[in-house]
Amino acid sequence: MFDLPLPIHPSAYARGVPPHFPSGDTDPNHPFALTLSRRAPADLTSGRAAPLVLARFATLAEAMQGAIDHAEGISPDAPPQLLAIHDRDERLVLAGAASDHAVVWCHPVTSAVEVRGVVTEASQLRAKAGRVAAWGEADLAQRLRHRADLLDGRLVDPLWRAFAARALQVAA
Repeated sequence: MFDLPLPIHPSAYARGVPPHFPSGDTDPNHPFALTLSRRAPADLTSGRAAPLVLARFATLAEAMQGAIDHAEGISPDAPPQLLAIHDRDERLVLAGAASDHAVVWCHPVTSAVEVRGVVTEASQLRAKAGRVAAWGEADLAQRLRHRADLLDGRLVDPLWRAFAARALQVAA
């Protein structure tokens, strides 16, 4: 995977004014939803942990561009935000970490064996984060949870895996 050099802090919503998306992006008929993960403790305990839909798009390419536009609105000192693109059936299509004018996309898994490895590693990281938090190392625990979340971002729905991988190749 990859390491982010920035400190990771929970955020319920982007700091500052959210980016402006062209009108029509809230059309519920558009199949792709760009979402922001809400992992702040207050959101988890209040039942608002479902991702926040930032905008809806007609194509995956437009949704990816919307994620980049969102990243351009993030201040340089803000922590990375976990973004995900879901289809109309709420299946994960693509996920990534947005910060300071860029999105680092998580590459989708390619097989069931890789899925098991990613799930195992993410579970181990979350368990380690729990132990580390009990030792009073909140920052390290937060970074471990963020890394686990990034691994989860690779768990693209099997329907979209090949398509998402190809979209990332084209975007590169």
